[in-house]
Amino acid sequence: MNKSIIIVEKGKVEIVEQKMPVVEKGEALLKILYGGICGSDLGTYRGTFAYVTYPRKPGHEFSAEIVEIEDNNKGLKKGMIVTANPYFNCTNCYSCRRGLVNCCTTNQTMGVQREGAFSQYITMPIERLYDGKGISAKCLALIEPFCIGYHGVKRANIKKGENVLIIGAGTIGVLAMFAAKLFGANVYMSDIAQGKLDYASQLGADGVILNSSVENFEAKVNEITKGDGFDVTIEAVGLPSTFQSCIDAVAFGGRVVQIGVGKSNLDFNFTMIQKKELNIYGSRNAVKEDFEQLIECVSKGEVDLEKIVTNTYSAYEAGKAFEDFSKDSGNMLKVLLQF
Repeated sequence: MNKSIIIVEKGKVEIVEQKMPVVEKGEALLKILYGGICGSDLGTYRGTFAYVTYPRKPGHEFSAEIVEIEDNNKGLKKGMIVTANPYFNCTNCYSCRRGLVNCCTTNQTMGVQREGAFSQYITMPIERLYDGKGISAKCLALIEPFCIGYHGVKRANIKKGENVLIIGAGTIGVLAMFAAKLFGANVYMSDIAQGKLDYASQLGADGVILNSSVENFEAKVNEITKGDGFDVTIEAVGLPSTFQSCIDAVAFGGRVVQIGVGKSNLDFNFTMIQKKELNIYGSRNAVKEDFEQLIECVSKGEVDLEKIVTNTYSAYEAGKAFEDFSKDSGNMLKVLLQF
């Protein structure tokens, strides 16, 4: 049998026995090694995530060992450690036909619109697998969230020496900081949790802003940028107030990137888009090139991803892991489950 982690309803996690998955042609059988609890997984547990239904097996950040695989043109073989692209696109919609597969109109992300990876064994299409190139299994499970931040940063076309503000010092925000630094930016982080800002500083942020009030936020933005505003602001929370902060903090002629996902609407003065002549970019999922580029980057030692891991639990402790993360998310950055 195959033990799986299921969020059966808001706030309730169970470990259940399921049948072993059947390997179809073009698929590989994988033994999961590590899985990361994403913000969307936590939102599923809390009942706040916009796209999910119950019951749901969560998980789309993972590393795995290939147990069974057919001959393929990717050089993938039994025993190799891999990660995967977890966003399934339809191939037929206008986005897919134009090659914009990450924003497929009927996208199904593992752990959200379809079953996730948090089982002992899963199957995956071979075309979605990526050789880990010697990266540790623990680190390889962090490639997917790194891709999310990296894709958003690339949307902004960040140039060396530009000032970038990332609002939200959770996993995606911190990984977006790593990505922006790869492009040579000066990167500042903002959050309501001082603990997360302290951690962001240790991880290399050029400065931090405690978003304790509108007045304090505005004063710090003006102090850091000498009144100019940031060249780029990136929203990595998914709240109306943090998107508004991105609009407020960005320079005239600047760029705003929206990565965070939320349920709430925002009533704001949209004329600021015209007044500042802003470029606003949505950023959804990631693409094959993001995975390939970041695996190469991490395998060369350009970024140490493991330092963002604050907590590791056995997969059998999944209920406790979700409960702890929900209660103490202000002090926990990346939470991994070891299978």
